[in-house]
Formats: sequence, structure tokens, C-alpha cells
Amino acid sequence: MGNRVVRKNKDFVPGNCPVAYTMNIIGGKWKPSIIHMIRTDRNRYSLLLKNITEISKQTLTNQLRELEMDGILERIIYPEIPPRVEYKITQYGRTLLPIIDSMYQWAKTNMPNMSTSDSAYCSMNE
Repeated sequence: MGNRVVRKNKDFVPGNCPVAYTMNIIGGKWKPSIIHMIRTDRNRYSLLLKNITEISKQTLTNQLRELEMDGILERIIYPEIPPRVEYKITQYGRTLLPIIDSMYQWAKTNMPNMSTSDSAYCSMNE
């Protein structure tokens, strides 16, 4: 079977729309959260899985692979026993951080019950 990831809508950009293109890269339930977590130094698979408790192992693996294939993340394997793997946002991926920041700020203003929802899951160094 292999580790091939099949993406349903990667090439679907109706009307050559920039918003649709962006959504193909970071759209979905988990990618913005994954990018945010890695940005806030939760950059190992186990830390991501621990912090995003609702995500399955397979979904996390697929989302990380897609972000890596798109050049947003870099996977770094350290030659240790046991091997350690960390994810890092690439220079190209850093161009998405203003979008993630805007999402964070918008939610701080508009999300109901923000005081109870502002948890360690989504904390950000401001």
C-alpha cells in the first residue's frame, strides 16, 4: 500500500481563485491548528497528538505529510536512539503565519466564551 497520500481537491481551483488555492494548502479542520502548534514549539508528533486530543493518529500523519509535500513544513529526523522527529515551518510556510495570526485575532474578538476557551491548546506568544 505504501505511504502515498491521496488528496481529493488539491488541483481544484475553480475560476483560478486565490482563496480556493489557499484553502487547498491550509484548509480543513486541522491544518491551521497544526501550523499554529508547530509555530509555538509543539513540534513533535507526540506533542501534536497530545495537544490536539480530537485528532486521530492517521489524520495527523496525513495532514503532516500534506503540509510537508506542499513545502509548508520540514520534517527533521535526528540520528539518535530512539530516533527523534521534529517539524519546522519552512520559509515558504512562514508566509502563511499572518493568515494564522489574523484567524487567532478574529476569534479572540468574536468567539463566544473566549475566557474559558483560551486554553493551553491554542496559546500564542503575543
